[in-house]
Amino acid sequence: MKTKRISVIIGISLGVPILVLIVFFTYKSSIDRPQEPSKPYPYYTEEITFKNNHSHVTLAGTLTLPSAAGNYPAVILISGSGAQNRDEEISGHKPFLIISDHLTKLGIAVLRYDDRGVGKSTGNFKTATTADFASDVASAIEFLKTRKEIDKDKIGLIGHSEGGLVAPMVASDSKDVSFIVLLAGPGIEIMKVLLMQQELIARANGLSEPEIKEYILPVHEEAYRMISMSTDGRTLKTDLARLIGQSYDNSPADLMPSEMSREEIVSTQSDKWSSEWFRNFLKYDPASILEKVTCPVLALNGEKDLVVTPKENLSGIINALKKGGNSRVTVKELPNLNHLFQNCETGSPAEYATIEETFSPDALKEISDWILKQVR
Repeated sequence: MKTKRISVIIGISLGVPILVLIVFFTYKSSIDRPQEPSKPYPYYTEEITFKNNHSHVTLAGTLTLPSAAGNYPAVILISGSGAQNRDEEISGHKPFLIISDHLTKLGIAVLRYDDRGVGKSTGNFKTATTADFASDVASAIEFLKTRKEIDKDKIGLIGHSEGGLVAPMVASDSKDVSFIVLLAGPGIEIMKVLLMQQELIARANGLSEPEIKEYILPVHEEAYRMISMSTDGRTLKTDLARLIGQSYDNSPADLMPSEMSREEIVSTQSDKWSSEWFRNFLKYDPASILEKVTCPVLALNGEKDLVVTPKENLSGIINALKKGGNSRVTVKELPNLNHLFQNCETGSPAEYATIEETFSPDALKEISDWILKQVR
């Protein structure tokens, strides 16, 4: 056993940590992942590459088909925040492998790929923005349209977390997307999502209400305000470094990590918060994008999701779609599931690695049942 405890969290984005000042939790060094499929798979698998000519990057991934011959509906999997490989691997789990395996066995082709700059994909992840990730998805659609095994009129998108922001961006701008599935996708302003996230995760990890109100929320609120108003990344980084340093100096010593020096914390967090990706990401209002989506939409959230809260975000999604005139919407909050769609105790990211289950079978069935209705 490795013993860790959580003391304070200074920044988590949708899906994965931006910076966790202290994420110390207890977990086994080796935990079974019983849902992972074993080779040989009962379907056709092909390693592929496709180009995003606009960004001059080559994306590498895996295309799974029910069989080598045929003409199948297809989905593209879009990962959450942070540098993700084609399996969206996190905390020892491979959720995209599980989803791909499940859907392909039911007759649906699946394309999943390494983020730019990750795995076998070229490009620089650190300089990429959410709009760049949307451009990569658009290129994936163009690639699928070249494949004779794919029904070009039945190509859908499944986006998890930040991918649930990317999928509507692509669908609102492309007639080639016939449906989208949003897994824990944001439906309200990103700044509000992140502030709720900080409070809920800090509370779940044992911080007191005074600690949350005095040391967690104020630094985030002020940082996000600075970022939203900034037009100069270099000046912003200097200002953020000053803010983070002051927060460190004013916080109780037992909330600060012994594993990182003050300088390391200030440098790492100011880099993350002043990055082009985060500056753009923070300013998104998902509702304005969702209003332009006209294809069928399935939106799912876990009841215990502390990263993208279900009630606020599902309400935001359905309200925005209906405001835009889209009535082909299915929204569900799934009991007892966290941000990764695992059955869980508290929903804290600290639990992710300790749970054997990678992706709830009930959630998988919700996804596949709905998609099969769209493609019949």
